[in-house]
Amino acid sequence: MRLRALAKINLGLDILRKREDGYHEVRMIMQTIQMYDVLEMKRVRKPGISLSVNYSYIPNDERNLVYKAAKLLMDEFQVKGGVDIHLEKFIPVAAGMAGGSSDAAAALVGINRLFKLGLSQKELMDRAVNIGADVPYCVMRGTALAEGIGERLTRITQVPDCFVLIGKPGINVSTKAAYESLQLDKISSHPDIDGMIGDIERGDLLAMTQK
Repeated sequence: MRLRALAKINLGLDILRKREDGYHEVRMIMQTIQMYDVLEMKRVRKPGISLSVNYSYIPNDERNLVYKAAKLLMDEFQVKGGVDIHLEKFIPVAAGMAGGSSDAAAALVGINRLFKLGLSQKELMDRAVNIGADVPYCVMRGTALAEGIGERLTRITQVPDCFVLIGKPGINVSTKAAYESLQLDKISSHPDIDGMIGDIERGDLLAMTQK
């Protein structure tokens, strides 16, 4: 089985507050794009999970979200036998494009299909939040408003087809470190998320970029 794990970009991101548990409340518009990693998955008789990755610096054990996602479903449903997974990375690492989260989402979808678990998209999304805040969205895909810590999703009008130019500088930024360094009391202006949603509904992408 060959699955594409689509990257995502944030069309708008507003950080509202920091919660007592350390997470941040957000309102953001998320959009999947046609940049993707590839997961090759196949059932095997030997129990367990075998994961290989095309980059040696990316872990191939429980530190990898693909492994965690596969294990989550296989443990819950006491799956007999095992799975071989090869992850081919193309989405830039530590670029805020949800590469790891999307890989995990693809693994959930793949395990569900391979072992005929019969879970709906909603049921996969409910489990996905246990892996990471972006993973439920990466199961759903498309254009969506994300609230809470990113797990409360509302599908909105799809962005019109367009070209997107993405630039990735030669540095990596940890999402966790970026959030931890925020000084919310010093942020005086916020993006107009509701206005951007209105622009998307009208198909006015130029106006949206000026919000």
